Amino acid sequence: VQLVESGGGSVQAGGSLRLSCVASGFTVISYCMAWFRQAPGKEREGVAFIDRDGTTSYLDSVKGRFTISKDNGKNTLYLQMDKLIPEDTAKYYCAADGGTYFNCRASTLRYYYGLDYWGKGTLVTISS
Repeated sequence: VQLVESGGGSVQAGGSLRLSCVASGFTVISYCMAWFRQAPGKEREGVAFIDRDGTTSYLDSVKGRFTISKDNGKNTLYLQMDKLIPEDTAKYYCAADGGTYFNCRASTLRYYYGLDYWGKGTLVTISS
């Protein structure tokens, strides 16, 4: 099983980035999929989640700016990030869990680190 993120980089405030996460060894359609981020000196936190049925949820601070989606045919998870601000600077991680005993929602999993699989992360830097 592997999750490989890409698409990070450095952009100015107000810009956009699209992160991708290619999954192998399992199918994203059957998993709760998520993006987490960790800024320097801060806890890792869940930013966006997408459930098996396509239901999405977001951290309040990114609502209206970030969009999580998945392409089941490509077995890939995406995070479209618009109107970026310096506070979005962090390493972004893709995560997945096959459990059915929890709600795949930002409100439930924001600080939950026990998901089954994690990528190694991609760095996003936003300058003012």
